[in-house]
Amino acid sequence: MNAADLTAVARQLVAGDKGLLAMDESIATCNRRFAALGIPQTEPARRAWRELLITSPRLSACISGAILCDETFQQSTAAGAPFTQVLAAAGILSGVKVDAGAVYLAGHPGETVTEGLDGLRARLAAYVRQGARFAKWRAVIAVGDRLPTLGCIDANAHALARYAALCQEAGLVPIVEPEVLMTGGHSLSACRDATECVLRGVFDQLQRQRVLLEGMLLKPNMVLPGLGCPAQETVDAVADATVDTLMRVVPAAVPGIVFLSGGQSGELATARLNAMNLRRETRGARLPWALSFSFGRALQHPALELWRGEAANVIPSQQALLHRAACNRAARRGAYGPAMDAA
Repeated sequence: MNAADLTAVARQLVAGDKGLLAMDESIATCNRRFAALGIPQTEPARRAWRELLITSPRLSACISGAILCDETFQQSTAAGAPFTQVLAAAGILSGVKVDAGAVYLAGHPGETVTEGLDGLRARLAAYVRQGARFAKWRAVIAVGDRLPTLGCIDANAHALARYAALCQEAGLVPIVEPEVLMTGGHSLSACRDATECVLRGVFDQLQRQRVLLEGMLLKPNMVLPGLGCPAQETVDAVADATVDTLMRVVPAAVPGIVFLSGGQSGELATARLNAMNLRRETRGARLPWALSFSFGRALQHPALELWRGEAANVIPSQQALLHRAACNRAARRGAYGPAMDAA
């Protein structure tokens, strides 16, 4: 894939007020969510759940791409159709999570670095042959006493940039995900400072590794106080802090920013995304990049609670997924309101 093709796919993923369905949680994470609801923690149950998601009618009206983990990428429907083909037939691009997870960073207590670069070139080529159009790599950054350190930021930024360069070499649009975690008691201002420092490091490394900014997407956290912080800011305060931070550090060449939900409830993540997109109107300035969503739990959780592993619950579960997706599409236009969920 050449530069023009990479740019076209990146733009397609954020076009039409659509967003991404993140269904790339690890097997362990998926099993924990299943266990909490009494669902068997087995490959057939995970396959059935993911088939429910990707076969939801009219999903492509709100979703442009789906991020899969390796297990999901290799799975097929009960009728034998590969998931990637089902998504393509619906007009949804397939993406795949390619990192190998976070491990403790030597010499940096309380911090991690994401691994998975070894053998990545060959794995990306195989995913391309199977129909992948984009990929994702997640770095995890903790906020705390004297955290994050520059060593942790540099290590993760370098890995993200090398991954992104390898993706573009293979013809895949890289989604770059540096997540500043919500866990902890830090303030909104501490999250803002950490997020700005992390993003500066990431874009410095992306440029050093000659990554085409027009052919990638950024998947950051929203700027939020930690879950343990007594001062939980308003939706508008979060929107202002997030947009202001992004304006300072994200180059205009990047086509889109697709936020992660990071443990927020579906309604709150949608409301905050909506408030950010309203900033275009209230501040009288057009943002240089699309502000979209790449939500996992914030899209899936209501549907999963309804499904609970029962075939009889498939249709209402799919309706719950489509409702949350429609709310987030409205938020991209600044048109979401609590009444949409009350109804």
